[in-house]
Amino acid sequence: MNNIRGLLIDLDGTLYHGGRMIPGAQRLISALRAAEIPFLYVTNNSSRTPASVAAHLRGMGIEARPEEVCTSSLAAARYIAGESPGASVAILGEEGLVEACTEAGLTLVSEHPQYVVQGIDRSFTYEALARASRWIREGARFVLTNPDLMLPSDDGVMPGAGTIGAAIEAASGVAPVVIGKPETHLVTYATSLLGIKPEDAVMVGDNMRTDILAGANAGCRTVLVLTGLTTRDNLEHYQQLTGVKPDEICADLAELMVLLGV
Repeated sequence: MNNIRGLLIDLDGTLYHGGRMIPGAQRLISALRAAEIPFLYVTNNSSRTPASVAAHLRGMGIEARPEEVCTSSLAAARYIAGESPGASVAILGEEGLVEACTEAGLTLVSEHPQYVVQGIDRSFTYEALARASRWIREGARFVLTNPDLMLPSDDGVMPGAGTIGAAIEAASGVAPVVIGKPETHLVTYATSLLGIKPEDAVMVGDNMRTDILAGANAGCRTVLVLTGLTTRDNLEHYQQLTGVKPDEICADLAELMVLLGV
């Protein structure tokens, strides 16, 4: 690939599985640094702060700094701040979303918000559902960090932010503005942080329905790595499902390094 001005790199399924590094991840990041190719770690995960994500990567031996992490919480907070600087927001989410909204200059409230912003919230209750849906029916904007219905855990898959969002949408009758992959807000925010246009970026990921579709929707070039969710066996199914094809396909991260020339 020529004229790469920046890489947007997915995390779970691309660089690691849970707490286990995917072979070649450490070498890939080291090679990108040596080649001075700008990159960001781009994740739909809304629960962790950039510092926490970077620490998780370092714990597996992958060099990472907080400023290299772009989460759906950061993009959601910046989206709201761009529309309504200092807006009042009610948060249904965890540490990553709270920190992102605070640092974006938004005003956190528990009643009469201008925005309801929701991510994964493992303390979500019926009462929270009732409040959020009432606020939205009364006119608050509904912003969802990411639409993932399920997320991996040590006990198997668990309900994700998208599952909670679906409940709020059903109760309020209002569809949210979705920030994370496969929508484009997270990708365009990440490219803005790199100071480049989406067409100058390459989205790298393992998931056709989120990473590759988001990159294609935003106008990025895309590279699918067969290190996670998408495999040779289900690739055709996901291509038909999404209606997109990746620009390149790599069997593993070593093949990705060859493709990138690093």
